Amino acid sequence: MSEMKYKMVIQWSDEDNCFLVGFPDFPEQAWRTHGDTYESAVANGIEALESLIMAYEATGEPLPQPTIHQAA
Repeated sequence: MSEMKYKMVIQWSDEDNCFLVGFPDFPEQAWRTHGDTYESAVANGIEALESLIMAYEATGEPLPQPTIHQAA
């Protein structure tokens, strides 16, 4: 799915005692989901991104352009 080219940031939070997941290209919220393990954070992040894309499509709102890192 070409819509899945968005950057996913996973960061440990001592305050929350879990891994937080965010999508910088969708700036409305800093963090979208979380996981107790890195693996669960990845799985939850994929699910959150799919839901986010579906919500944009349902409202007809255009998706933001993905930030693509170009190798040097």
